[in-house]
Amino acid sequence: MKNLVLILFIAILAGCTASRNYHPANKFSETQLKEDFHLFRNILEESHPSLYWHTPKDSMDLYFLQAENMIRDSMQEYKFRNVLSYVVSKIRCGHTSVRPSKEASSYAERTRSFALPLSVKAWPDTVMVTFNLNRKDSQVTRGVILKSIENRPVQSIVDSFFSHLSTDGYNTTHKYQVLSNGGTFRNFYGNIYGLKSKMKIGFVDIEGNERSAIIDVYNPSADTPAVRLPAPKISKKERKRRVLNATRSMRMDTARSLAVIEVNSFTRNMKIRKFLRQSFKEIKKQNIQNLVIDLRGNGGGNVVLSNLLTRYVAKHPFKIADSIYSIKNKSSYPRHIENYLQSRLFHLFMTRKAGNGNYHFRHYENKYFKPRKTNHFDGQVFILTGGNTFSAATLVTKTLKNQENVLVVGEETGGGAYGNSAWLIPDVTLPNSRVRFRLPLFRLVIDKDEKKGTGIIPDILSLPTVEAIRRNLDFKMQKVYELIDAKQ
Repeated sequence: MKNLVLILFIAILAGCTASRNYHPANKFSETQLKEDFHLFRNILEESHPSLYWHTPKDSMDLYFLQAENMIRDSMQEYKFRNVLSYVVSKIRCGHTSVRPSKEASSYAERTRSFALPLSVKAWPDTVMVTFNLNRKDSQVTRGVILKSIENRPVQSIVDSFFSHLSTDGYNTTHKYQVLSNGGTFRNFYGNIYGLKSKMKIGFVDIEGNERSAIIDVYNPSADTPAVRLPAPKISKKERKRRVLNATRSMRMDTARSLAVIEVNSFTRNMKIRKFLRQSFKEIKKQNIQNLVIDLRGNGGGNVVLSNLLTRYVAKHPFKIADSIYSIKNKSSYPRHIENYLQSRLFHLFMTRKAGNGNYHFRHYENKYFKPRKTNHFDGQVFILTGGNTFSAATLVTKTLKNQENVLVVGEETGGGAYGNSAWLIPDVTLPNSRVRFRLPLFRLVIDKDEKKGTGIIPDILSLPTVEAIRRNLDFKMQKVYELIDAKQ
């Protein structure tokens, strides 16, 4: 027992030391990186259920070769991640992505780095600045249209970022939305192009004038106030309440007989089941006639919970997929795959090998879910969608879309209408660089008759405009208000 405790202590100490010794400038040798790359390719070719779903094998082989040829010398971890993400983007699977090593993530959490100071809202042909970390900059402010950085046209920059972003099929709505999320755009810029202390920006100001300016790179040590006001203390209970409210909430507009249910995740620990039960009970009590289900920020989660939401609205029995299967029930590389035993047991006890050699999860292929009787909603339903509507949120949208009392409003979903690769998604850790990548193990075909490669197209498109973003308008909800008011 003492020896076991000692071993565990040494392992933890070694892990902490590795984390402390990490630095972004550290390099891995060409030999180490090529070993990791070959393992990366072998695992994808062995286990990814949809490696050639949208991209033919000869094309994927070419992309693998091109990426390996990029490794000509030693390089830092973030540059190696760029090599891997270049390949992953060609798979066209939104559930397959490259992640930093745990050491790099830990370093980033405790260290603020230099960065391009600009956050943006991006959509086809337009990239608008939404925030500038350099608060004293009076030129490149919220609302200006970005045209170039260091004389690179912004569309060229976006295209280069797209070649490292994962999405389902040929969808671009999701990629534009990812670049619009938080600091993604500025982080991508630094990783792909590097940073200078001063950078030339071309833009169109709010009056429509084409201008240029020199902006400073964001320096967290210089730009952070020396004296910080202490953050107000909140209780653990209050903190949890805020997290829950940010994840799922309901509000009512009695003048329009409207309830708005916003669900941003189907994560298990967010008390979704209780929230839905109470929400639909209150909607029934108030005799609400119009319901918005806002899934714009919902990246997915537990299918049991997404099914539950669907059952409150669906009028007919439904199933979530025509087929769910993996191509392998075990791996030749178990020590590199997170929770390998869990996925192995799932395959052994929950799947059956079909005549085509694939391992099918028959339970969900054959199971129909019945609409709920208690507090079922039968009025007009509007489902709000966008580029962040993904995975299990796509299942909800796809099931309800053609129902006579349902209208989907917004933008094409990020999640594929035909299907996706998901279900069990362990991390794989490469042994030398410690870079991780997500490996979905099952292909889920939602509707075999659906067009392959697109998201769910809304019944009513509601797209961003320069004016709407500048005024911070919720243009999709405005469209719903117009539809309701037109009927009153």
